[in-house]
Amino acid sequence: MDRTERFYKIELLIRSSECVSFATLLAALEVSPATLKRDLQYLRERMDAPIEYDAGANGYRFGQQWRGRQHELPGVWFSEKELHALLTMHQLLASLDDDGILSRHLLPMFDKLTGMLGADADEARELTRRVKLISTAKRRVASEYFETVGSSVVKRQRLRLSYRSRGQGRAAAKASERVVSPQRLVHYRNTWYLDAWCHQSEGFRRFALDAMESAELLDEKAKTVSTKQLEAELDQGYGIFAGASPKLAVLIFSAEAAQWVAKEEWHPAQAGEWLADGRWRLSLPFVDATELLMDLLRHAGQVEIEAPADLRAAYAKRLREAAALLVA
Repeated sequence: MDRTERFYKIELLIRSSECVSFATLLAALEVSPATLKRDLQYLRERMDAPIEYDAGANGYRFGQQWRGRQHELPGVWFSEKELHALLTMHQLLASLDDDGILSRHLLPMFDKLTGMLGADADEARELTRRVKLISTAKRRVASEYFETVGSSVVKRQRLRLSYRSRGQGRAAAKASERVVSPQRLVHYRNTWYLDAWCHQSEGFRRFALDAMESAELLDEKAKTVSTKQLEAELDQGYGIFAGASPKLAVLIFSAEAAQWVAKEEWHPAQAGEWLADGRWRLSLPFVDATELLMDLLRHAGQVEIEAPADLRAAYAKRLREAAALLVA
């Protein structure tokens, strides 16, 4: 945990136990004795925390003048993850229409969240104005079936869908009809997806909500599957593309690109290593090459695909097609 989290942990332990030993604090924070001593000193001298050492009880407690009163650390203290979560939620709500379904349901929850911060609520709201999150993904038009799909997930009821796969054009064959057991909603790159068990194909499928042409809530209960099984089937690929049998991509980035790519997470299961000449070798699993190819094209001229051969061939084909358009 970072220092801010440790400060709150120390305060919480002292407040909940009245008097806490140095050994207990060490075990809870998992830091060195020197680090804990610095934290306690910082809290006393810089944060005005009334922490005193009680020799008789061999522990730390709040001073007598604070007994029975609530001591709070000044200001709003968010860790990087907490700040990102708060601002992501705010940005998601702000990007919706005033009469949008999500705004109607989730805005009160956001207000309650900031309200829980008490006197610091105004400072939390100020953070949402002073820190900006920029998404590189284009936002798709909101689906008119979001509320129906969301209700099916919560109520654990089946859905009847009319769905047109992205590989089919508008002039292609009519959309397929299927009954699914919804499992979870996924928000990825400004787009909503439904993970579900498809009773037609007898397997897990991921459906983009904006590709649904109709969605009807059925009375029949949804098939129940474990989260572990769902993740094993749908979370192994690269990006939004699902599948349980991933292949391994081995990519080598130039020394120039490696300065940035080495600090990026492309996939939770990735592995990277520096090469002797300053290049960066990155290995990661993928199921469908579509999204991976799009990300690789951003590094055109600075990345080499070492494996597999079919990914290398698909990447070369994309580059040839792009070059042909320039010549034409």
